[in-house]
Amino acid sequence: MTEEKENKTGIMERKQKRKQNDRNKKNPENQNNHNQDQDQKNAVKEDKEKKSEGKTTKQEVTSEDNNKKKHKIVFPFGNYRNYYGYRINEVDGDPRLKVFERDWFQGKDCLDIGCNSGILTIQIARKFHCKSILGIDIDSDRVSDAYWHLRKFARTENVEKNSTKVTRLDVKNKVNGAKHSASASSVETKEDSSSSSKGDLLDVVSFRQENFVQSQRPLEKQYDTILCLSVTKWIHLNWGDDGLITLFSKIWRLLHPGGILVLEPQPWQSYEKNRRVSETTAMNYRTIMFRPESFREILLDKIGFRRAEDITDGLSGSKAGFDRPIFVYHK
Repeated sequence: MTEEKENKTGIMERKQKRKQNDRNKKNPENQNNHNQDQDQKNAVKEDKEKKSEGKTTKQEVTSEDNNKKKHKIVFPFGNYRNYYGYRINEVDGDPRLKVFERDWFQGKDCLDIGCNSGILTIQIARKFHCKSILGIDIDSDRVSDAYWHLRKFARTENVEKNSTKVTRLDVKNKVNGAKHSASASSVETKEDSSSSSKGDLLDVVSFRQENFVQSQRPLEKQYDTILCLSVTKWIHLNWGDDGLITLFSKIWRLLHPGGILVLEPQPWQSYEKNRRVSETTAMNYRTIMFRPESFREILLDKIGFRRAEDITDGLSGSKAGFDRPIFVYHK
């Protein structure tokens, strides 16, 4: 039965084709019309396929753009990840340490405002032997990074101390002989005491998350030295002129008489580059009246610092874009 149906269907289709061919021979226009209809159908089909492909491509591009926007992280407070990674030369270290004086830090209580990941804070403690140094940053993630670096530096320092201790004892024992080993141990104990008097890093360095401008934290202690390095621009852009004056006033109150502020302000061109990181920064940028070149006058005449010195001349080796002036203000 199935085969008979298929045969009948095939016969009917062949008859219809023959009739169509006969009509076309009698009237060629029918063939032309038929071909034109077929061409139009094909053209419409192709257009639909192209539009469909176009939509797919646009969606893919839009999706890729959206993904890029989603993954693009903005740091409106200058709280960059790996900030010191592209600021510091790994071979020479941070060039600012070369112009800092030991007297500003040794045996002193110090504060580092806007410490980021804490590397410079820790290096100051190691090189100049602060009594204490507190680093504060607005970003809790950067504070976590700072504590990670602190633990890493502390482990390295302990390894170096232990290695040096063993080496010194071995040398003394070989030179003086076994009968003088007790004397060597005595000398080593004095050296250990002297080293510990400088304080272990974990006891000297600490970090805290804090918005320095808006914080209502009561005045717990005063400091001998306060660092504010490449921070003024971000406070200025986010809190305007009022925020800048608040920053300078709070620093003044936190300093002991005779204390110093080490200030590294960013130039105005740097403001222009970062003014659009947020709506707030864009709005404040348009209303800022105090330019960086007027900070000296503000700090001396309005805030009350006694004198200022420019230590920029001794600075060398800064990476491009970070060759900024450094000033020391004395209370």
